[in-house]
Amino acid sequence: MAGRLADVATTPPGAHQSDLEVFASVVPQPVVDAISNARSILAVGHENPDADTLGATLAISVIARELGIRATAASSDTPPPLYVFLPGVGEVRTDPDPAAHYDLLVVSDCATFERVGALATRNQRLFAELPRVVIDHHLSNDEDGPTYWIDPAAAATCEMVALLAVRLGIPLDAGDGALATALTGGIVMDTATFAHPNTTPRTLSVAAALVAAGAPLAEISRRIYRSKPDAQLRLFGRVLERMSSADDGRVVWSRLLERDLAETGAEPAQSEGIIDLLSQADRAEVAILFKEQADGTTRLSVRTRPDGVDATVLTGLFGGGGHARAAGATVQHAIAEAEPLVLVEARRLAAQFGRAET
Repeated sequence: MAGRLADVATTPPGAHQSDLEVFASVVPQPVVDAISNARSILAVGHENPDADTLGATLAISVIARELGIRATAASSDTPPPLYVFLPGVGEVRTDPDPAAHYDLLVVSDCATFERVGALATRNQRLFAELPRVVIDHHLSNDEDGPTYWIDPAAAATCEMVALLAVRLGIPLDAGDGALATALTGGIVMDTATFAHPNTTPRTLSVAAALVAAGAPLAEISRRIYRSKPDAQLRLFGRVLERMSSADDGRVVWSRLLERDLAETGAEPAQSEGIIDLLSQADRAEVAILFKEQADGTTRLSVRTRPDGVDATVLTGLFGGGGHARAAGATVQHAIAEAEPLVLVEARRLAAQFGRAET
């Protein structure tokens, strides 16, 4: 069946959707009105897209079409092959449809508008002219406006878009299951299949409703977390071999160099997940992956332990942001210069949290 990963047993459509109506009351009315009154929506997510930004963007497109609204999903970068299971991902454009007459821009999962990337730069005039809806769950997002819905309590932007669908009266099995699959992909990604501490009772309620609507949860989890090509495993091994630690293991880090991709045959998107392995170090308060960039800068990925260092505090020192337990930044230095600058701050922050041995 189109839009579905596999044959799965489902409960009757809508069996749990009504359970979300109380949660859906948090969706701001101006956001509901802006989307309901649009005629043609340009839905975009952040550059270097992951499952949450793609799932939310694709879901906005499905919701729009269910409302009789034209919609285009776009991203600065072509979605990685990992996300081929998301229905409609092959239709994501890297620029708006020149034949479309958009009257609303919906930006999903971007902590700042700059995270949209080159797509916005290339289409600066269009993006400046369009009324904008922002849907995001990053704690560091301080943008404000009546149609800006920022909810740091949400585990994923896809959790928020699911509530938007309910508020708009769109069945979660819309698009022959495409809506449920896209939204579940984002929630699985950003919670590590409900293992991260950002998972809340609301997150689980939303996920239950999506599974009831036909989302193949086990298959999505397998594709994202338990299925990797050989080149990606070689890349992981190379980076893990470089792991270093300081302060009795309270800070751990490693490097991903540009040559690693070429020498292992891996794609840049296949570096996703390395930081989560580093963060499994049993004594680590802070785990950091330094990614060498072609433009001479260094990208940081940071993970921290619950009830410990706020990752946004560390990354905020370098112009980044994200969530308390997972955040990122771009340091305007080459990796050799960036590493000591970041590590001195990471060690300072980690030293504030002493824990008994477990």
